[in-house]
Amino acid sequence: ILFLFNQLIHNIMLFLLPAYLSENSPIEYFAPVVKEYIMNLDYFFVENEKTARKVIKFFAPEKKQSELKLFLLDKYSETSDLKEAQELMKKGTDFGLLSEAGLPCIADPGNIMVKWAHKNGIKVVPVNGPSSIILALISSGFNGQQFAFHGYLPIDKDERKNKIRQLEKQVQETGYSQIFMETPYRNQRLLEDLCKFLSPQTALCIAADINNPEKEFIKTLPIKEWQKEKIDLHKIPAIFVLGQ
Repeated sequence: ILFLFNQLIHNIMLFLLPAYLSENSPIEYFAPVVKEYIMNLDYFFVENEKTARKVIKFFAPEKKQSELKLFLLDKYSETSDLKEAQELMKKGTDFGLLSEAGLPCIADPGNIMVKWAHKNGIKVVPVNGPSSIILALISSGFNGQQFAFHGYLPIDKDERKNKIRQLEKQVQETGYSQIFMETPYRNQRLLEDLCKFLSPQTALCIAADINNPEKEFIKTLPIKEWQKEKIDLHKIPAIFVLGQ
């Protein structure tokens, strides 16, 4: 009913839909309206087709996968690559936008279509859902009033070392929490570098496998304590936060 009501009021809409952070996330973590929107949409912008199909099945298992029309929108995409989808929207087709995990457009390339939608008079509808970045921050015990998200740290060893120390300096000088992440298969190496390059008293929060009831791990400790911890983060999605 809500979906049809919106349709009567607004001509064309782009729905920013949440994805689960873990395949083991309980469906109860999400508002029922997510399923309602997915059931009424056939066209989606997706970062990864395989992941998107699994997310759609998670929310709406009865949705026919053969009806889905998925348009790839990843970090390499440009607005000009999505002309077919744009023409469909201009003619009145509503679209959903899905990230690989969490909310679209945060550490996610979906913003290019949101920007296009605003420029073309298409209503943007954000739908509540989890963000690993925000969930890590509020679980850290650090400053939630002022913070910065830096995405992925440099891969080059010297650049990474300099960036880590720069983030630590920002915490010390401003008190702002500093949030960053890494590709899961490089998480263990990142933790080793943090323990190596940060001061022993610097506080670090690691939030791993968020929203996975069986494996969720969230802990804040000074670096000198992390150096004693035996933790395996290899191939486990995690968010790192430095703070006071």
